[in-house]
Amino acid sequence: MSDRHGTPIWYELMTKDPLAARRFYSAVAGWQIEEFVPADSTMDYRMISASDGLVGGVFRLTEDMFQHGASPCWMMYIGVDDVDACVTSIVVSGGAVQMPAFDIPNVGRIAMVSDLQGAQFYVMRGMSNEDSTACDPDRAGHGAWHELHAADGPKATDFYSALFDWRKSRAMDMGPMGTYQLIAIGGRDLGGIMTDPSFLRPAWLVYFRVDGIESAAQRIVAAGGQVINGPMEVPGGGWIVNGLDPEGAMFALTGTK
Repeated sequence: MSDRHGTPIWYELMTKDPLAARRFYSAVAGWQIEEFVPADSTMDYRMISASDGLVGGVFRLTEDMFQHGASPCWMMYIGVDDVDACVTSIVVSGGAVQMPAFDIPNVGRIAMVSDLQGAQFYVMRGMSNEDSTACDPDRAGHGAWHELHAADGPKATDFYSALFDWRKSRAMDMGPMGTYQLIAIGGRDLGGIMTDPSFLRPAWLVYFRVDGIESAAQRIVAAGGQVINGPMEVPGGGWIVNGLDPEGAMFALTGTK
């Protein structure tokens, strides 16, 4: 992919029941998720599409993965120029390798890693010369915001800034919760990093754009999920809601009221 180094390029739901996830997220986010696994696929992986482009994939967790500690969750992929060089830099900077770099035929090279505080994500170099359509804050169904709930926000900010050339944007005072540091990626605010001891472990939370946040919150509950925060207004006039899908995977939505 020709996306700028450090750009979010893909989102992946790890789940034990892809068909149940298909029903839930189709109702909540309006996505089209493949009902059947492609005949030539070597794993249970189904593409997620918004009305105007690919957003991510649904990966079925096997029983063996559960036995080794895997659980339903959303993962973010960050595009990089060189996967192996980036993994080396991550380790040198205090991060760790969760899954060594490997090639996916006709797709690209990826590795699963974690930052110096344990938040997990993927790095990827795709084979296509076309830009990813997954992240686009202005389009419904696409990734719009990327929020790191860290054990130490300032240290995490330095870690990612050095790796991906992310830039500090505005910093918002959240009172007892400290500072919410906005991050600019490629000249545009696309995320924030905060110290948040309320999370069981440091993790990235992806916000997907929807049309109408209140109706989206109602759809979460109607489809069998839970609303754990919101809808609430955030600085700049936007609205957000945080939720859990029926398997407990955390996700977030953003949009107008």
